[in-house]
Amino acid sequence: MSPLPKRKYAKARQGKRRSNLQSILPATELCPQCHNIKLCHHVCPVCGRYSGREVIEVKGAKKKR
Repeated sequence: MSPLPKRKYAKARQGKRRSNLQSILPATELCPQCHNIKLCHHVCPVCGRYSGREVIEVKGAKKKR
């Protein structure tokens, strides 16, 4: 059997420990070309541009059945 704590942890101490477990949303910005939301320092998934030039060729929208 593993060792057990002698006393109960206080809720404040528990909160301090768990304060670093928060989830943070990734940084986003608007694409200057198509004005859609994209990740910072990444190619825009909609228009395929990065830093004012076309980096990837984006195919047309997929049709739903």
